[in-house]
Amino acid sequence: MSKGNSILVLGAGELGMPMLRTLAQHAERNEDLSIAVLLRPSTLASSDPEKSKDVAELRGLGIEFVEGDLAMQACEELASIFARFDTVVSCTGFAGGRGVQLKLARAAIAAGVKRYFPWQFGVDYDVIGRGSAQDLFDEQLDVRDFLRSQIGTEWVIVSTGMFTSFLFEPSFGVVDLAARTVNALGSWDNAVTVTTPEDIAALTAEILFAEPRISNEVVYVAGDTVTYRQVADTVDQVLGIKVRRDEWTVPELIRRLGEEPQDALRKYRVVFAQGRGVAWERTRTFNAQRNIQVCGLEEWARKNLSCTSPAAESMAE
Repeated sequence: MSKGNSILVLGAGELGMPMLRTLAQHAERNEDLSIAVLLRPSTLASSDPEKSKDVAELRGLGIEFVEGDLAMQACEELASIFARFDTVVSCTGFAGGRGVQLKLARAAIAAGVKRYFPWQFGVDYDVIGRGSAQDLFDEQLDVRDFLRSQIGTEWVIVSTGMFTSFLFEPSFGVVDLAARTVNALGSWDNAVTVTTPEDIAALTAEILFAEPRISNEVVYVAGDTVTYRQVADTVDQVLGIKVRRDEWTVPELIRRLGEEPQDALRKYRVVFAQGRGVAWERTRTFNAQRNIQVCGLEEWARKNLSCTSPAAESMAE
C-alpha cells in the first residue's frame, strides 16, 4: 500500500456504515491508511438519535468528517473536496436524484483521484442495457461509459446483486410474510443474486487492497444466487410453514407499471422479472475464487426471520 493512502467514503447509510467500519479495521492495522467520510452539515449537527449514534460511532473509529452535499454542490466544488484523497468510494445509493451519479464520476476524474469506486453496487447494467423499465439504470451506463472513456483515474465496479434484506422488504413484494406468500418475479426458475451490505463492505475492501492491484474492471461478488423457488423453499424451511406461491409474469408486471408509471418499485419488479443481468453464478465471483466466506440466503433468513420479525413470529404460530 502506498504511503499516505487516503480513502474518502461518500455517505454513511445502509452500505456506508459497514464500509466505514471495515475500512477503519484496515486502518488500525496500517498507520499509512486514513479514512474519511463525506456527510451533509445537517447530518453532523442532527439531533436525530440514530444519526447522532452513527456520528458518535464514526468519531470513535477515528474517521475524519468532511462536510459536503453531493446533491446540491456543483461538480467543481466536489472535485476540490475529492482532490485531497487517493481513493473515493461512493456509497450514496440513488437517493440524491437524477444526474448525481454522473456528476460524482466527473468530479472524481476532475479531482485526479487515483481510484474511484462508483455506486454500482447492484445489478449488471451492461447486460440489462439501455431503455429498461428502471430508467435510473441508464445513468449507471452513462457512468460506465464515462469512466471507460478516460485513462487518468483507475475505476473498479463491484457488482453485488440486490441487498439480501431487500428481497424480504414488504414493499418490494417478493416475500410477503404477513400474507404467508412468496411471489416469483417472472417465473419460479428466474434467479437473483443477493449480498448483505456487511459482505459487500468486506469484499470491497478486499478488492481495494488486493494484490496484484485490481483496476478498470467489473468485479462480481455474491452472497448467494437463488431462484424464487429456492426463496420460497427457504422461507418454508426456516419458519416451518408452507407459504402460498404466486407467479407474477412479465406481462402482468408491465401492465401494473403502466398503471403507475412513476412507481420505482414497479420498475424494479419488471427488470428483475425479465431476468437479464440480475444474477450470476457464485463460482465466477471474487469471493468464491478467493474462498472468502459470505452470508447465504438461508443463513440470513435464520438470523433475521426466526426471532426478530413480528410477522415471522405470527406465521410460525
